[in-house]
Amino acid sequence: MAQDPYLELGVPRTANADELRRAFRKLAKQYHPDKNQGNKAAEEKFKRVSAAFDLLGDEDKRKKFDAGEIDADGREIYRGFGGGGGNGNAGPGGSPFGQGSPFGQGGGSARSGGAQFEDVDFSDILGEMFGARGGRGGGGFSQRGGDVRTKLDIDLEEAIAGAKRRIAFSDGRTLDITIPKGAADGQVLRLKGQGSPGRAGAGDALIELAIRPHPVFKREGDNLVMDLPVSVPDAVLGGKVEAPTPEGPVTLSIPAGSNSGSTLRLKGRGMPGATGKRGDLMARLMITLPETPDAELTKIAQTWRAERPYSPRRRP
Repeated sequence: MAQDPYLELGVPRTANADELRRAFRKLAKQYHPDKNQGNKAAEEKFKRVSAAFDLLGDEDKRKKFDAGEIDADGREIYRGFGGGGGNGNAGPGGSPFGQGSPFGQGGGSARSGGAQFEDVDFSDILGEMFGARGGRGGGGFSQRGGDVRTKLDIDLEEAIAGAKRRIAFSDGRTLDITIPKGAADGQVLRLKGQGSPGRAGAGDALIELAIRPHPVFKREGDNLVMDLPVSVPDAVLGGKVEAPTPEGPVTLSIPAGSNSGSTLRLKGRGMPGATGKRGDLMARLMITLPETPDAELTKIAQTWRAERPYSPRRRP
C-alpha cells in the first residue's frame, strides 16, 4: 500500500487545492526523471508524488480517502461483514453478518429481516465475499486488477490549451483521453477501469504527461522566454514586427533605439500557474544583420565609425 498522500506531498490535511498543486509542482520538478537520470530513488519518489497528487487533486477521491472509504492506492477499503460501527467484525447481537443478515441471531429464529433460512443460497453469498479458486469456496478475497502505467509526450501548446489525444496500449487497445488545460510536466492522469482485469474489476490506467522541449519558447517558472530577431532599421527607427505566441502570431511595437537584450513583455501569454492564472511571454530582442552583406549598409557603417566613433562597452 502506498504511503499517506499528505505525507508524500508534505502538506497538512487542511491544505487547499492551490497548496496541493504548488507542493506537487515543486516535488515533481525536484524528482523528475529527466533531472535524475539513473537515480532509482528519485524515480520512485516521483511516482509516489504523482500518485499522491492524482488522489488528493481529485476532490471526490480526496473526500473518500479522508472518510476512510478508499486507501492511498485509491482502492475501496473492506469494512467487514457487519457494515456498522465497532471493529467491523461483528454486527448487532454479536453476529459477524449484522442484524439484517439471514445469519443474524434473532433469538434462534430461522427468520431475520424477512428472509427464510432455507431460501438463502450459501454459494452466492460466499462467492461474493471470497475469491473462488477453481470455482467456489476459494481462499482470499477477490482481487482488483493491477494498474498499468504509460508515458505520453505532449506539445507545450497542448499543455496550455488542453487537447484530445489517442493512446495505444500494449494489448492493442486504443483510448481517447483529454489533456486538461494547464497540464503540468510530470502530471499523472488516472483512467478508471482501463488497467489489467481482475475478479473485483479492472485496475486503472495511469498516464504520465511529459511536455516536449519547444523550438521557440523556453519555460522559466510560469513565464515563457523567446528570442525575437529584429532588423537594424527597426531597432534604430522603431517599427512593427510579427512575433510568435503559443496561440499564434501577434504584432509587437519595437521602440526606437532598441538594443539586443532588451525585453518586451506580453502579459498572460505564458504557462498556467498553480492558481490557473497564466504567466507572461518575454520577447528578448536580437538585432540581426542581413544574411547577405548590404553595400549601402556597409557604407553607412564606415561613415558612422569614421565620423561618430563610440564604444558600447562600458569601462569598469
